[in-house]
Amino acid sequence: MQHGDIWRGLDRLAEMHGLTVSGLAKLAGLDATAFNKSKRVSKDGRYRWPSTESIARALQAVEADFGDFAALVTGQYGQTIPILDLEQASLSGVFDGGGQPVLSEWEQVRFSRKIGHDWVFAIELTGTEGAPFYRSGDRIIVSAGAETRHGDRVLVKLSDGKLMVARLGRQTANRVELSDLSNGAASVFHESGQIAWIARILWVSQ
Repeated sequence: MQHGDIWRGLDRLAEMHGLTVSGLAKLAGLDATAFNKSKRVSKDGRYRWPSTESIARALQAVEADFGDFAALVTGQYGQTIPILDLEQASLSGVFDGGGQPVLSEWEQVRFSRKIGHDWVFAIELTGTEGAPFYRSGDRIIVSAGAETRHGDRVLVKLSDGKLMVARLGRQTANRVELSDLSNGAASVFHESGQIAWIARILWVSQ
């Protein structure tokens, strides 16, 4: 990694989160000029490098990790995926029968990390769906192609069109156990015919 690559990584980190480098520095609790281009080379031409601490604080401020930063530095970063808010995604015609987005209905959003799964999309939550783990405005990253297991947090499309966020319980040939994410919530068994598809929630982005 060269001097310019490191600074370019910070530039990209700010850009991917809708910030200027000054905004990123302030969000990280640093001096607003810490990442400015004027600070990258001294008056006598010597290269100045950002400290490990300042990079770590910037990553923490936007909830990214060093893997994300390395991808930004090398240019192997980001992925554009389809997104809708929960209310829009509950309408008919936005998914096919297997839980994949019908792309003509969706907007696109770029994330600063590679998702690494097939058939990935994002849902921006509204209201209290997914509480207390998720809040209105959170974006859940979902894969209709990822294998699901007992205990996974999932997005479920019911045959009546409703979308719900739940914790997956036992699955048999005839029934699926789902429970609310709240602690102590009772499980509800759904007949297989009541469920159109189940997709695993991979992670959440604020």
